[in-house]
Amino acid sequence: MLSQIQRFGGAMFTPVLLFPFAGMVVGIAIMLQNPMFVGESLTRPDSIFYQIIKIIEEGGWTIFRNMPLIFAVGLPLGLAKHAHGRACLAVLVSFLTWNYFICAMGMTWGSFFGVNFANDPVTGSGLTMIAGIKTLDTSIIGAIAISGIVTAIHNRFYEKTLPVFLGIFQGTSFVVIVAFFVMIPCAWITLLCWPKVQIAIQSMQIFLSGAGALGVWIYTFLERILIPTGLHHFVYGPFVFGPAVVEGGLQPYWIQHLHEFSQSTQPLKDLFPAGGFSMHGNSKVFGAPGVALAIYSTAAPQNRAKVAGLLIPATLTAILVGITEPLEFTFLFIAPFLFVIHALLAATMTAVMYMAGVVGMFGGGMLNEFLPLNWMPMFHNHASVMFIQIGIGLCFTAIWFVVFRSLILRFNLKTPGREDSDVKLYTKADYKAARGQTTAAAADTRLGQAAGFLQALGGAGNIESVNNCATRLRIALVDMTQTQSDDVFKALGAHGVVRRGNGIQVIVGLHVPQVRDQLEALMKDSLTIEKTTLTEAVS
Repeated sequence: MLSQIQRFGGAMFTPVLLFPFAGMVVGIAIMLQNPMFVGESLTRPDSIFYQIIKIIEEGGWTIFRNMPLIFAVGLPLGLAKHAHGRACLAVLVSFLTWNYFICAMGMTWGSFFGVNFANDPVTGSGLTMIAGIKTLDTSIIGAIAISGIVTAIHNRFYEKTLPVFLGIFQGTSFVVIVAFFVMIPCAWITLLCWPKVQIAIQSMQIFLSGAGALGVWIYTFLERILIPTGLHHFVYGPFVFGPAVVEGGLQPYWIQHLHEFSQSTQPLKDLFPAGGFSMHGNSKVFGAPGVALAIYSTAAPQNRAKVAGLLIPATLTAILVGITEPLEFTFLFIAPFLFVIHALLAATMTAVMYMAGVVGMFGGGMLNEFLPLNWMPMFHNHASVMFIQIGIGLCFTAIWFVVFRSLILRFNLKTPGREDSDVKLYTKADYKAARGQTTAAAADTRLGQAAGFLQALGGAGNIESVNNCATRLRIALVDMTQTQSDDVFKALGAHGVVRRGNGIQVIVGLHVPQVRDQLEALMKDSLTIEKTTLTEAVS
């Protein structure tokens, strides 16, 4: 069950990857419409510059105005076992069908469900427009649920063989047919239950808003501590992109009011009190350097140059784009309790910042959120908030350094570069030595990283499913004993390996989507060859 939930959480990351660029485009466009940055003459409605920037801004809103649709179509890329493109098509059609059923049922029996579909779909009405359909505003929650249901139907029925005279309905058509009838009760249940869910969400919003710094602390701690399990997507998703604290999600709300907030001299915390739930990126920008410095300072003097070569790229990745897994998994493998300390420090720093009046959209790194969506547009009227944030952040960088350094020395943890810890780069000779022998599974020099991983995983027949998140391959195996040692994966370029039951996570890096695509293509080719060989042998 946990592996399935992790797979679902990892799949959520596929559409999430689209948001940073869209946020940057809208944020910069809004900033360029601010007279304080470009002058009065360029921000007049009749200015060519203003008109061009306005057009670009509208393009940037594409993702934020269609989030349910984006999540519905994006999830099958991570959840479908085969024919991912066709699964996306089936989900798209079924998701729209579901919304049409909701509209028709609401129009016909709205009084029974307690929903007035005669109202306009405005904020607070509980209604919205999706692809021209008036429907219930289920946000990304409804999209995720329907996408999961239809993808499960796809995985079950896509390859089902029908009688010859019904052959035209095979494949995607059959999936859509089955989903069509499933969407009818789904729409009925949604109309029956969702208005009550909306009331619960409103109650939760009131509770979280009243919880203040404590609510921010709990949220940030859960978002950090669940990273190894992949379940952190379920924590930040409803907050940042869903209706957990503000209607429409924190990121769209912040960007929509960016110009208004930048022009106001009121405290940002008064303008955007929910902004404490979108500051988990501070641990990436300020925590990562402290951890890296602690690991570097405790390394043996002769190893520090090599350790720096490992830590500098990982730390810059965390600071600039907010991807912390290469660095966090470095100490997670060695001493899991350090990760708990890391989560506690992250939550405490964020709560302290919130109490000091710091709010905003700080879920990513410097380049994709801190600068374009916060510091640059807010500097004119809210520079003091920025300096408070940096001051608190640097203080916690020092705390991270002191705490991690003390724990590493106190418990003699084998972090990279410590005494006999191995920090050297692997070569082909190291790879052969790690195997101890030359086998049929040996990686040919012409094969890429994906081919090496496939062989180290025991071949295509040993793999049940493949998924990925920001930096990791998540793979469900038939038999863990058929895999090779962690050293083999590291020799192929992996930053680390996590094994649990028949599930394995291979930390690859930011190019993991490409590696996954190559791995799946190799799996398909391998299985095709095996089927062909078996057919020839039988015949």
